[in-house]
Amino acid sequence: MTQRNLPAAILEGIVRTPLLIVLVVLVIGVQLATDSFFGWTNIRGILQDSAIIAIVAVPVAMLLIAGYIDLSVGSTLALGGVVASLVMDRGAGNPALAVLLAVVAGAAVGLVNAVVVVVLGLNSFITTLGTLTAVRGVAQLVSPTPRNNFGDAFGLLGLGTVGGIPISVWIAVLLLIAAAVFLALTPAGRHVYAIGVNREAAYLSGVRVRMLPFWLFALSGGMAGFAGTIVVARLNSAPAGQIGAGFELVVLTAVLLGGVALTGGEGGIFGVVVGVLFYGALNNSLVLLGVTTFWQAVASGVALVAAIGLSALTHVLRVRLASARARRLAAAA
Repeated sequence: MTQRNLPAAILEGIVRTPLLIVLVVLVIGVQLATDSFFGWTNIRGILQDSAIIAIVAVPVAMLLIAGYIDLSVGSTLALGGVVASLVMDRGAGNPALAVLLAVVAGAAVGLVNAVVVVVLGLNSFITTLGTLTAVRGVAQLVSPTPRNNFGDAFGLLGLGTVGGIPISVWIAVLLLIAAAVFLALTPAGRHVYAIGVNREAAYLSGVRVRMLPFWLFALSGGMAGFAGTIVVARLNSAPAGQIGAGFELVVLTAVLLGGVALTGGEGGIFGVVVGVLFYGALNNSLVLLGVTTFWQAVASGVALVAAIGLSALTHVLRVRLASARARRLAAAA
């Protein structure tokens, strides 16, 4: 895979993300209809919700680019939140320790997925679908009744601001920048794409086709556990059976809408940002327009189907364009 600089990668992401135009049309239309979309309180709410999605979407996107999928992130988020709530029960614990143990618990789930999928060779879809159910059960066993009242210090993680911007948003921005640099500027980042395009060819080229996905699964679990602490800090409660329910589909929808292909080898962080913001803006717009909860769920399902369809269509178009370009070069030669 050829080396790309970061500005070129961003430009490529803009060109390859038609969803950006749809997002602009959506927010302008909702603003004209409600005259409240661009209010700071509303924007801050969208950013807070989107930040949690983005924190988990980054490693999930990189796994998809490498040709794998992680459907267990919703349950792992719940487990991370429950672990943090055990440490912070009634505000008596240490917030830093709560976050650390939540990340460790999430990473442990990711490592289990990694061993089963990467080392033993089982299908990632089936494996993580199984851990989705199993980890949710573990979370409920660990905390059968919701804990709450975790103290002001822990609450800052979910509700605190720096410069008027929620702390969770700053964390998501830093993670997105780090991921963009990793994919665009490092050999390991280029290897992620190579594995997704053709794992056998990547192996023959000397790429460590097991090591990278292994640690990406661990990162996916760790970030899901960390996101769980943010959710619990915002809610000041940790209902194990409810937090993160369906979150894996939310993340998958946002990532696919952002142009990451289910087939692997395609996508980028800029597209993930657009996909996450589109999903957040869409849900917020439905609320502002007074759409009932039932129809919001319908819209989310339609968005997932559209995301998968868009991913497949984009892949076909790129293959055909690449084939046509190759024929032109061959004819010119």
